[in-house]
Amino acid sequence: MDATPEFDFFPPLEPRRSGLLRLDDLHEIYWEECGNPDGIPVVYVHGGPGGGSSPDKRRWYDPDAYRIILFDQRGAFRAKPLGEVERNTTQLLVEDMEALRKMLDVDKWLVTGGSWGTTLSLAYGQTYPDACLGFVLRGIFLGSPDEIDWFMRGMRRFFPKAHDDFIGWIPQAEKHDILTAYEKRLFGKDADARMDAARRWFKYTESCSLLRHDPDLVEEAVKNDPVVYGTGRLDAFYFRNSMFLEPGKLIRDIGRISHLPVMIIQGGHDVIAPPAAAYAIHRAWPGSVLHVVADAGHSPSEPGIRSKVIQTIEYYKRNKRFDAAALQASGPV
Repeated sequence: MDATPEFDFFPPLEPRRSGLLRLDDLHEIYWEECGNPDGIPVVYVHGGPGGGSSPDKRRWYDPDAYRIILFDQRGAFRAKPLGEVERNTTQLLVEDMEALRKMLDVDKWLVTGGSWGTTLSLAYGQTYPDACLGFVLRGIFLGSPDEIDWFMRGMRRFFPKAHDDFIGWIPQAEKHDILTAYEKRLFGKDADARMDAARRWFKYTESCSLLRHDPDLVEEAVKNDPVVYGTGRLDAFYFRNSMFLEPGKLIRDIGRISHLPVMIIQGGHDVIAPPAAAYAIHRAWPGSVLHVVADAGHSPSEPGIRSKVIQTIEYYKRNKRFDAAALQASGPV
C-alpha cells in the first residue's frame, strides 16, 4: 500500500489483537497490534505523559509493510487505573516498554513518538539500544527545568489569553506557585474539582499546540474525559518530579544510540516544545536528520507535521535509514 502524494493518512484500520498487560498488583497497560504481523515492527510512544495512543496514530504506518504496535502508558487513557501516579516513573515506563516488546516477541522495533513520547523514546533507547532499529521523533521535549518553567509561565508571551484562562481562576494567594495550586486540586478529595482542574490544564495545552488556533478543535479535544484526566494528573506529577530524569542525561547519553538512524521533525513555531531542544539533540547525534516544518506548531494534527512524519516512515520502510537530501526531494511536505 502507498501513501497519497501528499503523504496523508492511510485508510482506517482496526487492531488484529489487543489486551491489557499486567505489570504489577496495581498497574495494567493497554496495547494493540495491527497491520502486517510479519512486517517491520514499529511502536508509537504517545505524549502527555497521560495522553494515550489515539486510534488515528495507526494510520501513520503502511499496514502492508509495518507491524504496528500502540500502547497506553501507566495511568493513561485505557490503562488501569486511570491517572494513577503511585509507582509511575520514567524508569518504570522504560521497563514497561521492554516488557511489552518481550511479550509480543519483537526482536527490534522502530521507535516513533512525539512530545513527551520523544523523552520516553530517548530514555528507552539509551537503556535498551539493542532493541531499537531507529527513531522518528516529533516535537522534541527533554524534560529540563527550563522547558517545564516555560510551559508553566513562559508560554504566556505567545498565548496570553490561554495562559490567563489557565491561571485566572486560581486564588491570588496561590498564584505565586501555579503548579502547587493545580496539584492541590488535581489530587484532592473532590472528584469534580479534580476533573475541572484537569480540563483547565488540558485546554491550556491544546490551546497552545496549534500554529493556527482553532477553538472548535480545542473544545472537541477537551470532551475526551479519560485523556483529559490522565494528562492533567500525570503532567503535573511528572513536572513536580522533573520528569524523573537527571539534568542533561538524555543529551549526555546520546552516544548509546548515536549509531542508530534518527529523523527529528520539529514545528518551526512549536511553543510547547520550542525548537532549541530538537537542535540540541541534532547537534549531539552524529548523522541525525533534522527537518523543521516552517508553518507548524506542536500538534501532530497539523498538515505539515503529519505529512512529514508519514513521509519519513514511508522512506524508512524502503531504505532502513534516513537521508536529508533524499527525504527533501521525495515528495511534498
